[in-house]
Amino acid sequence: MIELTVPNDHAGWRLDRYLAAVLPEFSRSRLQALIRLGDVLLQGKVVRARATVRRGDIVRLKISPPQEIETKAEEIPLEILFEDDDLIVLNKPAGLVVHPGAGNQEHTLVNALLYHCRNLSGIGGKQRPGIVHRLDKETSGCLVVAKNDAAHHELARQFAAREVTKIYLALVSGTPKRRRGIIEAGISRHPVQRKKMQVDPRHGRAAKTEYRVLKSLGGMSLLECVLHSGRTHQIRVHLHHLGHPVVGDALYGKKGNAPRQMLHAWKLGFSHPRTHQPMLFEAPIPEDFQAMMGCRERSGVEGSRD
Repeated sequence: MIELTVPNDHAGWRLDRYLAAVLPEFSRSRLQALIRLGDVLLQGKVVRARATVRRGDIVRLKISPPQEIETKAEEIPLEILFEDDDLIVLNKPAGLVVHPGAGNQEHTLVNALLYHCRNLSGIGGKQRPGIVHRLDKETSGCLVVAKNDAAHHELARQFAAREVTKIYLALVSGTPKRRRGIIEAGISRHPVQRKKMQVDPRHGRAAKTEYRVLKSLGGMSLLECVLHSGRTHQIRVHLHHLGHPVVGDALYGKKGNAPRQMLHAWKLGFSHPRTHQPMLFEAPIPEDFQAMMGCRERSGVEGSRD
């Protein structure tokens, strides 16, 4: 059983939207299913997903035991940055889908993890065991996976509380006028193109991205982006809004001659869920990323500072 008290900044939200915001370890569809089954009580009553929550309301969720994992284990190579009994941190390659979905049940990161790990958190259900957060298929870089439910809950809490350090590298079209800046613009799903997100100042969920130009490359620039929130496609949407879309991003810009969208989850920092010791990981810059920059050594990027 999970019990939550609605804070002032979420007052007036739909129940399902509020739960999705404070419980990122659960997909919104799963939360809606729990509401339909009557496993979510608002002020002690069964309500609909569109019910409005108010400050001080008590929300209780009955979570059934984790379902047995049915996804097939596959021997897919993994680049492991760190591993212990509670978690595993990976450098996800571009092109690898994180978890199975409709029409895509095999050859995902979850399939690889099931082969590599004896145990994974069951909170995410059959198709998302251990998955605390995600990266787009074409995005490479740091990703943490929970091996048990206690680690999953604590890591998910840190992500929800914005206690996690998330630093990306983005290769973008053109060069921003300002060498550094902050983009604060709400994000919502596009009303027509459902796979696409959009900047929506009125109805979008609050989102904040801090950027800094590391290098100008003649028609392109290398940006360091620090995420202060975790909305779907956040960096891609914000940089498109800035007028400098990610190179190779066909959804928000142009595919061009890039092998994929040039976005890399460079650094990831959090507190260990058991020991509470601070941890910071860095994923090496991929060869295709370096090739697009026209450089062969990472040192040129790592040493570039204002």
